[in-house]
Amino acid sequence: MANANDVLKLMSDNEVKFVDFRFTDTLGKEHHMTVPAHQVDEDKFESGQPFDGSSLAGWKGIEASDMLLVPDAGTARMDPFREEPTLILTCDVVEPSDLKGYDRDPRSLARRAEAYLKSSGIGDTAFFGPEPEFFVFDGIAWGDDMYNRFVKIYSDEAASASALENDGRNHGHRPRVKGGYVPVSPVDSFSDMRSEMCLVLEQQGVPVEIHHHEVANAGQLEIGTKFSTLVQRADWNQILKYTIHNVAHMYGKTATFMPKPIVGDNGSGMHVHQSIWKDGQNLFAGNGYAGLSETALYYIGGIIKHARALNAITNPGTNSYKRLVPHFEAPVKLAYSARNRSASIRIPYTSNPKGRRIEARFPDPLANPYLAFSALLMAGLDGIQNKIHPGDPADKNLYDLPPEEDKKVPTVASSLEQALEALDADREFLTRGGVFSNDMLDAYIELKMQEVNRLRMTTHPVEFDLYYSL
Repeated sequence: MANANDVLKLMSDNEVKFVDFRFTDTLGKEHHMTVPAHQVDEDKFESGQPFDGSSLAGWKGIEASDMLLVPDAGTARMDPFREEPTLILTCDVVEPSDLKGYDRDPRSLARRAEAYLKSSGIGDTAFFGPEPEFFVFDGIAWGDDMYNRFVKIYSDEAASASALENDGRNHGHRPRVKGGYVPVSPVDSFSDMRSEMCLVLEQQGVPVEIHHHEVANAGQLEIGTKFSTLVQRADWNQILKYTIHNVAHMYGKTATFMPKPIVGDNGSGMHVHQSIWKDGQNLFAGNGYAGLSETALYYIGGIIKHARALNAITNPGTNSYKRLVPHFEAPVKLAYSARNRSASIRIPYTSNPKGRRIEARFPDPLANPYLAFSALLMAGLDGIQNKIHPGDPADKNLYDLPPEEDKKVPTVASSLEQALEALDADREFLTRGGVFSNDMLDAYIELKMQEVNRLRMTTHPVEFDLYYSL
């Protein structure tokens, strides 16, 4: 583990001029404060960097706004996008009064989730491996005022671009709708950009396993990175987003992790692979269905039981539910299966028991990774502690069930409002061990209901098409 002295040496070796203190707010957005390098010494790693917590939505009131950013020396990395040599340090947000992690700080909360796992005696390590998908467009424009509401997506890789003349220079090679999965160039026009994203990720200490084009047209992509422990894997998720946004920007393009930016093609999910270990042994490996242990089945049972409450955290935008629509090949059915991608929980095939894990397929990349991974862990632990069995696996195509069977399979929430209502009613499993606090959950629900109400009060262009002439 790196310490303050290691970081100071790194700064000296790289002639660092500035240090960037990074932290993540409730919504999953990264923020930073940058200080001259000469002001960073050993004491900074103990005393922290003061900042105003009242300026962030869902955090402190103005009457108690002083907070501290305490850097984690193990997260030190050089910022590949700054002209002046700048070191990045990921920080925990700490209360100045007692130097404890702020109860609404997502990273401090994730640390509490890891501590709760150990204190439960069930395991000592939780591994997470998210797969966030994203789109890269040539440009984007939107407007929302009293008289105009529109969005325009510009993409030379869009299937519709085949009809553009482009002064006789239309190259014609592009994915069709739902035809974008892993073609070679020139149909896949983003190979070099993704490769550069991968190199920059590796440069920052995030191990890359694979990259490829995804199913949707108009630039849906994925970069697969290695699994790790809960807090570190959430850190890596934030590095991945930062890198993808900035490399796309350098190419004169724009990247988005919105789950459903285009209509009529696949949305972007964030499948989350999970397992619990103890004393170096994978507790999910066993002799049951698909090589799972009873512990793993109970973990699945906990996720299924609490899925709608989880949706408020794993699918935290109104846009999330444009993707989670029944009968459109979305992972809405709360069932589990080996290799069956129509189930919301899949057991990926592996010949090595160490690789045995479960994959939750309903989350999306809008999720704050610190909150999402912690919530999934807490639901799974509740399943283990209370022996919540998930029932029989679903080895048939859940997208094509007879109506009488279809009704028997529970589903994820159908809207953010429904998910928030479920979270409000089903929160006790999250508050065990002080991992999530009721104050934090109340603030989160209030913040998210503002988004629900804004959309609720905004007239949609589709409504003009439906009702204008009636």
